[in-house]
Amino acid sequence: MTQPSNAPFAPVTGLLAALDLLQISCNGKVLHICINRPAKRNALSDTLIQQLHTAFVNLPDGVAAAVISGAGEHFCAGLDLSELVERDIGSGVKHSRMWHAAFDLIQFGQVPVVAALHGAVVGGGLELASACHVRVADESTYFALPEGQRGIFVGGGGSVRIPRLMGVARMTDLMLTGRVYDAAEGVAAGLAQYLVPQGTSVDRAIALAQRIATNAPLSNYAVMHALPRIADQSMSDGLFTESLMAAVAESTPDAQDRLRAFLEKRAGKVVKS
Repeated sequence: MTQPSNAPFAPVTGLLAALDLLQISCNGKVLHICINRPAKRNALSDTLIQQLHTAFVNLPDGVAAAVISGAGEHFCAGLDLSELVERDIGSGVKHSRMWHAAFDLIQFGQVPVVAALHGAVVGGGLELASACHVRVADESTYFALPEGQRGIFVGGGGSVRIPRLMGVARMTDLMLTGRVYDAAEGVAAGLAQYLVPQGTSVDRAIALAQRIATNAPLSNYAVMHALPRIADQSMSDGLFTESLMAAVAESTPDAQDRLRAFLEKRAGKVVKS
């Protein structure tokens, strides 16, 4: 496993530095986006969603992977409910579609994204985490979808993404009963791929992002964009799409150089770490 660089993450400059609800820093090819609204348990306001959208539209040149984390005691406790009061149907649809646009830029954007989870990953926070490609939960993490108890429904893509992680039946249980999963239950259900000691999720997420950033860019892009679409296709269509994507990826100069390095024993073999 690649370890985090000893070099510190440096704050970004320019447009991204002006996003006051996000702390954004960079170390080499890895960008770290920290949600910075701890007094509100990092609840997702309209402004925060817009800033996430802006950040992922304007990734700095050279970035090959990103990490999302939350400041304070929680990753994200969900939607800022104060913004829902007296919202009519039309504005409600527009609000949901704004979330979709921002989270689509994470899932189907330029680079793989690793979520570093701790504390509350609740409601909209779980929707945000589910848009990321890899999720690391520390032992303090807990997962919930309390929308049913609030009289609302998921609106940030959760009904599409979360069942693909944990299944419809489990998500139904969370929403109907208010059940809360602890970190181990969340990992077992598929809501995260890694479980780490409390306080270490950011370090592990950065290490994973640094490792991901060394992959061939087109291979990463294929995993992000082709794999989820193939999973939604029929078997016949999926196999054909796979053939096309495999041919494109393996024909790049980067892939040819990497294959040649392996054949010439200049690249390491797969071993269990």
